[in-house]
Amino acid sequence: MPELFKNYINGEWVSRTQTFENRNPANTEELVGTFVKGAAQDVEDAASAAAAALPAWSTMAGPARGAILYKAADILDRKFEQIAAEMTREEGKTFPEAKGEVRRAINIFRYFAGEGSRMPGMLVPSERDRVHMFALRKPIGVVGLITPWNFPSAIPAWKMAPALICGNTVIVKPASAAPLSAWRIVEALHEAGIPKGVVNFVAGSGGELGNALVNAAPLKAVSFTGSCEIGNWLHAEASKRRLRIQLEMGGKNPTIVLADADFNSAVENVVNAAFFSTGQKCTATSRAIVEDAIYDRFVAAVVERTKKLRVGDGMQAGIEIGPCVDQSQMETDLRYIEIGRKESGEPLCGGGRLTEGALAKGYFVEPTVFADVEEAHTIAREEIFGPVLAIMRARDFEDAMRIANNIPFGLSSSIQSTNLSRVFEYIYRAEAGLLTVNLPSAGVEYQLPFGGSKESSFGPKEQGPAALEFYSDYKTVYLKY
Repeated sequence: MPELFKNYINGEWVSRTQTFENRNPANTEELVGTFVKGAAQDVEDAASAAAAALPAWSTMAGPARGAILYKAADILDRKFEQIAAEMTREEGKTFPEAKGEVRRAINIFRYFAGEGSRMPGMLVPSERDRVHMFALRKPIGVVGLITPWNFPSAIPAWKMAPALICGNTVIVKPASAAPLSAWRIVEALHEAGIPKGVVNFVAGSGGELGNALVNAAPLKAVSFTGSCEIGNWLHAEASKRRLRIQLEMGGKNPTIVLADADFNSAVENVVNAAFFSTGQKCTATSRAIVEDAIYDRFVAAVVERTKKLRVGDGMQAGIEIGPCVDQSQMETDLRYIEIGRKESGEPLCGGGRLTEGALAKGYFVEPTVFADVEEAHTIAREEIFGPVLAIMRARDFEDAMRIANNIPFGLSSSIQSTNLSRVFEYIYRAEAGLLTVNLPSAGVEYQLPFGGSKESSFGPKEQGPAALEFYSDYKTVYLKY
C-alpha cells in the first residue's frame, strides 16, 4: 500500500477525500506515493494559521529561530540517502545529482540558520547633535512560496529558510510532479519543533491553489519559480493587491565557445550543461555559440561525446541522463525536436523517444544535437526545458556576443575562453544575471545572489545575503538622547 502524504496546516497533517498520484518517471508502473489534493479552503486555512502564528514567531529571537533551522538540517542529514533516493524516484534525476541537491538543501538551511545570529541592519551617524540613528530588519508577514519540480528540494529550501529566519510565516505550494522532496523538508521542520502555523504545506492543482494563494487576505508577498506564462499571470494578479513579488522564470541560455578555449573542457562543459538533469534546469545551456575557426571540429566532438551518454533509470549506477519528469514534458521535447527538424534539418544525434526494454516504461528522450541553427529558428529562441542543444556559428567574439544577447531572456550565460581580456569584455557586456567562465552554465552555490535579467526574473534576487532583502523590510529609528 503506497504511503499517503497529507497536507500540513497549523501544525497538523490534514487529509481530504481527493488525492493524486506521484509516479516514477523512469518507470511509471512504480507509485512513489499518493498525495492529498488540497483545495482553496486549505489555502485559506493555511493563511489564517500563518497570520495567527506571525506575532510570536516574528518576535522570537533570531538565534532561537536559527536553532530550529539547524535542527531541521540535522534531521534531513540523518535521512540523506532516503530523501535523495526519493527525489530520483519522483523527479527522475540521477541518484548522484539528487544527493548533491539534498546536500545543498541542508547547507542552505544551515547557512540561513546562522543569519539568525547576524541579521544585519544599519547604523549611521546623524548630522544632528545627540541623535542616534539606526535601522532594524523586520519581517514582511505571511509569504506564499510556489516551487517547481526540477529542483524539488533545493528551491523550496532556498525560499523557506530565508523567509523563516527573517521572522515570516509561510505557505508552501510545491509542484504536483514532484511534491515529496518539499514535503520531507516540512516534515523535518515539524520534527524540529517549529511552532504551529509557522510553516504550512498544501499540494494540489496549480490553478486552483495559486489563485487562492494570491487572493488570501493575510498574504503579504509571494515568491515563485516556474514558467514565464504562470509568472506573468501571477505578477498581474499580485499587483492588484500590491503584494511584494519575486519571480524566477525562463531562460534560453548561451555558452560562447571561442577558438582559444581549452577545447576538451569546453566540450565537457557544454555537454554537461545541456544534458545533465535531462536539460531540465532553468540555467541549462540550450544554445552553444561557437567561433567559426573551431566550429566544425567542436560540433563533431560534442556529437561524439553526446552519443556516449548513458540514458536510463537514475537509480542505476553509471546512468548520466534520466527521464523527462512526466509525459507532458516529454511531449513538449519531442514537439520541439520536430520543429527543429523542419527549420534546422535533421539532428546530428538523438531526436526521438527511447523505448527499448525497460525504457519503454518511462519518459525517455534521446539527448539531441542540432547544428547550423540560425537565430530566427524556434529552437534558438524558445525555452524547451529538455535535452535539446542548438549549436550556432559565430564569425568572431563580437558576433558571438551579439547572438548571445539577442534574446528576450537573461538568466544564465557562459563563456569558454583562455583570453583574459575577452573574458572581462564578456563579463561586463553579457546580458544575464548569472555568468560562468570555463564552467557549465548550470551549477550555482547558495552563498551568492541568484537571479536573471530581462524576461527571466522580476524582483529582488534569491540566495546568499541578497535573499534577506525580499523577505524583510526596514524599521528606521531616530533617537534623541
